[in-house]
Amino acid sequence: MRDWHNQYSDQGLVIIGVHSPEFNHEKDPDNVRKSIERLDVPYPVVLDNDFRTWRSYKNRYWPSLYLVDKRGTIRFWHIGEGAYTETEEAIIKLLDETP
Repeated sequence: MRDWHNQYSDQGLVIIGVHSPEFNHEKDPDNVRKSIERLDVPYPVVLDNDFRTWRSYKNRYWPSLYLVDKRGTIRFWHIGEGAYTETEEAIIKLLDETP
């Protein structure tokens, strides 16, 4: 995610991390902030303690990645680790569609 942010943010890619906590200590905003700083995450991360975002995407798995176009349409998604090449190809394709 960091590499994609660094490589494509100037072309219009916006990454927003959504943290849906698995454990109680992950619900604490200070703990999440410290982890974001420690991991040097360069994009915004929202805390989804009530799982509203999680449920709105009908998510069931950690991690899940969604590419959403400017109209708000999900154009690509991947569940779990991996598929980095396919995801980057989808990012490039969507950025190419942007005027």
